[in-house]
Amino acid sequence: MQAYLHERYAGSLSHVRTLISGLRLHERETIELNCFKPSSILMASTVDFRTHVDQSCRYSEEFVNIYYDCMDKKRRHLTRLYLDKATLVWNGNAVSGHDALGEFFESLPSSEFQVHTLDCQPVHDQATQGQTTLLVITGGSVKFDGNKQHYFNQNFLLTAQASPTSDQPVWKIASDCFRFQDWAS
Repeated sequence: MQAYLHERYAGSLSHVRTLISGLRLHERETIELNCFKPSSILMASTVDFRTHVDQSCRYSEEFVNIYYDCMDKKRRHLTRLYLDKATLVWNGNAVSGHDALGEFFESLPSSEFQVHTLDCQPVHDQATQGQTTLLVITGGSVKFDGNKQHYFNQNFLLTAQASPTSDQPVWKIASDCFRFQDWAS
């Protein structure tokens, strides 16, 4: 999957950065995923479905790169990618809200994530009451310090939120579900 994505989008990464203004770490160490205007992702007659899906794939790949880099190296910034009332379900255990998410992430041992698969799709606006939303699904392996390597699967629902400092919205995680995928021995 990674090879397909790199082959498919290798020549268009500069175009992606132009479209979404890239992922960036601001002076105050806030993390944002700036993206297209919400109206551009909706099923407008000017954008065909294939283009819509291709845009979603590019945005999702950028998001995944930032998310797992933060998880491994800048975990203190990770909650900035979540909505204030976001929910994480980690192996069946729910955690909600910024403070609880921050405490949870800080309690995890240091990690080394490797994403092996990435899938994404835009969520139809009828299912989200017009809220621009992407479903992002990842799979791979992770090694937490002091533990054996595990395979994992993670699903994100990302929503575009208005930015107070820009006319470009910011992607935030509304829902996150993480599961180890190891076979029972």
